[in-house]
Amino acid sequence: MSVSRETMVPAPAAPVDLAPVVVGHAPLTIADIVAVARHGAPVALTEEAVRAVEEMRVRLLAGLGTDAPPVYGLTTGVGDLYSVSVTPEHVSRAQLKILKSHACGVGAPYPVEVMRAMILLIVRAMAQGRSGVSIGLVDTLVAMLNRGVTPWSPGRGSVGYLIGTAHIGLVVAGLGQAYHGGALLSGAEAMRRAGLPVRDLGPREGHALVSGTYEVTAMAALAVHDARALTLTADIAAAMSLEALRGNDRAFDPQVQQVRPHPGQTATATNLRTLLDGSEIVARYRHHRLQDPLSLRCAPQVHGSARDALDYVERTVFVEANSVTDNPFFSVSPEDDTVTAHTGGNGHGAPVAMALDVLTIAVTHLLNISERRTDRLTNSHVSELPAFLAAPGGEDSGFMIPQYVTASLAAEARALAQPASVHSIPTSAMQEDHVSMGVPAGWQARQAVEYAQQALGIEVLAAAQGLEYHGGLRPGTGTGAAYRAVRERVPRLAEDRELYPDLAAAAELVADGALVAAVEAAVGPLAR
Repeated sequence: MSVSRETMVPAPAAPVDLAPVVVGHAPLTIADIVAVARHGAPVALTEEAVRAVEEMRVRLLAGLGTDAPPVYGLTTGVGDLYSVSVTPEHVSRAQLKILKSHACGVGAPYPVEVMRAMILLIVRAMAQGRSGVSIGLVDTLVAMLNRGVTPWSPGRGSVGYLIGTAHIGLVVAGLGQAYHGGALLSGAEAMRRAGLPVRDLGPREGHALVSGTYEVTAMAALAVHDARALTLTADIAAAMSLEALRGNDRAFDPQVQQVRPHPGQTATATNLRTLLDGSEIVARYRHHRLQDPLSLRCAPQVHGSARDALDYVERTVFVEANSVTDNPFFSVSPEDDTVTAHTGGNGHGAPVAMALDVLTIAVTHLLNISERRTDRLTNSHVSELPAFLAAPGGEDSGFMIPQYVTASLAAEARALAQPASVHSIPTSAMQEDHVSMGVPAGWQARQAVEYAQQALGIEVLAAAQGLEYHGGLRPGTGTGAAYRAVRERVPRLAEDRELYPDLAAAAELVADGALVAAVEAAVGPLAR
């Protein structure tokens, strides 16, 4: 497939170390979405995608002004106004009005990465040639990604779609606001500085921007990527805590796993064995107690269940990212070359909304069991370590309060884990009488992921401190690498100091992937 086509504007400056994400018939991966949304990877359209968009556009325009049946959102209003006709001479004006009326969110804005992911998902859907838009619109969206024009949008008020994507459309038309070059500008000025002409939206082009599930899918793709990374961090944290607490690895034996072979459980147990391989601490204390507490012994079962849940989430998001969720979408009859408008319910965000609720529950389990291990590390009644991992003498609180922090984060995450998708409230005069609440689910998932990153960062700090009390005994190859990665950013707590910088550094170590990278450099790739 060729990707050498000249776009309507000069090629933008793009990061030289990132391969372009090619949008055409091949599916987008979650890694592709993350590369564009977070890292600025350039985007290119294939020739096949261009032809598909252009050919459908020609056929769609040829049918306007005839006696063809009404087409929702094109020759009619939207929502409960589906029965109101739009005359041919007002079709284009109606498209801009759709964007203006739908750009009405509230609250703090969406992060830039979410807005960029939305744009990419719109491009992917339109590139399939089913939306009836012009190639000029698709080219403009691609150029906005490549030239760093990111529309601003309030982040609250969407029941599953419509608001963030409406703000994208406003900027295309030279309205609204957008980020460019580190500044928040008017949409027209951001486009001007990027060297991009604004567009007069034609038939179908306003409605096509807002009628798919791009908003909720963008949030889900980024959240599941981060949640996947958390499972690896949780394994590392559990292995470090097990060593610090004089645990044993008998529960991770392959024979234990084979009789209950859930994939996630098996993967977690494999990782724990890998991380602890070569540990003199585990060897010394192998028979220290018959059974470890559940937060150590059952890490494969709990972390593994989260892994299996995330498998479902990831499959759902992948399918959604590569689907046509526009309503209507268009097909061409092979018999007589006529265009048919298909109306349906593919714009309902239920699949992704439910998956996001599952993601939040899975991440909350990782946080809950991590909090239990942190409590055990700091509780001298069960840890066989100094109280709160503090220096002797009684004047230092050590890690007493960081455990409070994890308890608070766990409490908040448990509240977030109450499903959002079940709270459907009718909208649009009962025409849209069951909505997904996918965006509220997305916000809950993003917040739960952040809390889990912070809590696991606290656990690895506490576990690293606990390992200090094992003298010259060598930790495992993987846990040793993790310990060194922690100490590169956070020194040992010799006496009380302001701990909030330490907690922030540990959370960053988790969120930026450096902890996992350091471990995998020592032991090879861990099982996902």
